[in-house]
Amino acid sequence: MQGGAHLIYEADTKEIDPADRPDAVEGVRDVIERRVNGIGVGEPNVQTSKVGDTYRVLVELPGVTDVNVAIAMIGETPILEFREENNVPPRELTEEEQGQIDTYNADASDRADAALKRVHDGESFEDVAKEVSEDEQSKVNGGYIGFVSEQSIYSEIFAWAENAREGDVSKKVVETDGGYEIIKRGGSQDGDVQTTASHILICYLGAKDCSATMTKQEALAKAEELYVQANADNFVDLAKENSTEPGAEVSGGSLGTFGPGSMVPAFEEALSAAQPGEIIGPVETEYGYHIIYKEAEAPSIEYEISLVHIKKLTATDILPSQDPWMPTQLSGKNLDRAEVVTDSQTGQIQVSLLFDSEGTALFRDITERNVNKQVAIFLDGSVISAPVVQAIITDGRAVITGGFDLTEARLLAQRLNAGALPVPVDLVSQQTVGASLGAASFTSSVKAGLAGIIFVMMFMMFFYRLPGLISVVALTVYVAVSLALMKLIGVTLTLAGIAGFILSIGMAVDANVLIFERMKEELRDGKSLKGAVEEGFLRAWTSIRDGNISTLITCGFLMFFGSSFVKGFAITLSLGLLVSLFSAITVTRIMLRFVVPWFSERANMLFLGATKKSENV
Repeated sequence: MQGGAHLIYEADTKEIDPADRPDAVEGVRDVIERRVNGIGVGEPNVQTSKVGDTYRVLVELPGVTDVNVAIAMIGETPILEFREENNVPPRELTEEEQGQIDTYNADASDRADAALKRVHDGESFEDVAKEVSEDEQSKVNGGYIGFVSEQSIYSEIFAWAENAREGDVSKKVVETDGGYEIIKRGGSQDGDVQTTASHILICYLGAKDCSATMTKQEALAKAEELYVQANADNFVDLAKENSTEPGAEVSGGSLGTFGPGSMVPAFEEALSAAQPGEIIGPVETEYGYHIIYKEAEAPSIEYEISLVHIKKLTATDILPSQDPWMPTQLSGKNLDRAEVVTDSQTGQIQVSLLFDSEGTALFRDITERNVNKQVAIFLDGSVISAPVVQAIITDGRAVITGGFDLTEARLLAQRLNAGALPVPVDLVSQQTVGASLGAASFTSSVKAGLAGIIFVMMFMMFFYRLPGLISVVALTVYVAVSLALMKLIGVTLTLAGIAGFILSIGMAVDANVLIFERMKEELRDGKSLKGAVEEGFLRAWTSIRDGNISTLITCGFLMFFGSSFVKGFAITLSLGLLVSLFSAITVTRIMLRFVVPWFSERANMLFLGATKKSENV
């Protein structure tokens, strides 16, 4: 038992319209759940409840070692921020930093030269690589990298391998962007076919990463028109003028040379069916409609490479990576409301934003300087949407498009409202279950379970004699099968779950009691042992079935509506009921059928003590 924490927060909803309170509190619940998942809590349970006019959030954190850290993270009001692309160029290296790089790289170059001399003086390439290489793969494998293509390795290494023969070792250290390399070439083999292609993309409202406003039908018509016009001579110009792909006005739609797996499946499938020099389309992908020009394809070659790698120090190792997003003054406090809407023309599901007066002015300035650029929406430091600004927005209203379905749009609106609406949360109750307390509770539960099993067994053997002994064996089978299933399924045995299992032990013999009592009646009526056994099972089955089904229905409701503790109790109880049906109806019946032939056909003291005789069979 690891222990954990049970926290209860109360949401302050006084400043929120009563109609908006349930959604606001659900948004807070969502934020808290993402936060506790972020700190590595196993199977957290976060749910909301309403007591009178008070909204509460219940948080169960099993296995939390530092509950104060969890409380600090949960206790903050969700933070909503709007950020724009960071176009500020990174700073230059200082003289001191550049000197540090130069000194390090000079030493690295000297170490590489020394390692190369050792190889040429007769030392094993593999031994030198294991000793001095600074690449983990080559260090472990004696420098062996495997077969590599031009696209998967530094061009300087591939260029050397093209002019070397199998077994050659580089005579000089080869410098690359990543370090200083001593290279050994093995064999060669044919690689994947490499394709050179260009495309014209026409995206539409709702397509992935699309900033266009045309409908899907309009985009298809435009793509078909371009396909008719396109040829090898004008393809670049058409791409520059018409493609909606960012940067197409410079690249002319060029995709360069690439291998299999580089493009989305629909694009790649269409491209593979085309011949070099052929223009195909329109090809639909999640990004829109493509007109594709397959310029050329050629087989590639791969070389078997081993490396001794000595790392270089670069500017990126000294300068911290630059955040791609810059903060703005626009935050959740300026957002009046977010709601799910649909586009009147296309029916597409969108999320609408409405800002207050201050937010309207800020949002106008942001959109004015970011037309055709992304503005990211952050909730608790994570990007939840990054739409492209299509026009300057002056009325404080915005629409987020992104191909949402209704569930995704509702979740996004809920998260936005959680960050925008003032819903402070206060910790009103905290219960900590330590590991020692958990272990003590577990020990007590095991003792209770063992005592319960022993008393049930004694009761069955005393009152029902040989059938009672058989039911004890069946009960042992029941316990073993139940525990095996819990292990197989991966049931987490909380104290509530253990309680459910203990209760199911008592209910496991309930079916046997019904069967044996029915057998008593049959024996008193003068039935033979064999007839009494069969009739006992047959006539008791309907009562057993109905009783267990009603309990299983109750367990179903507990699992669906209950909290984690109640769910654990219901799961173990329902699992125990199902296994008990197997042990009582199948195991007990088979064993009774097996032992009945050992005795006379009439009742005797070993079988339930029935003594009244009759000639009825």
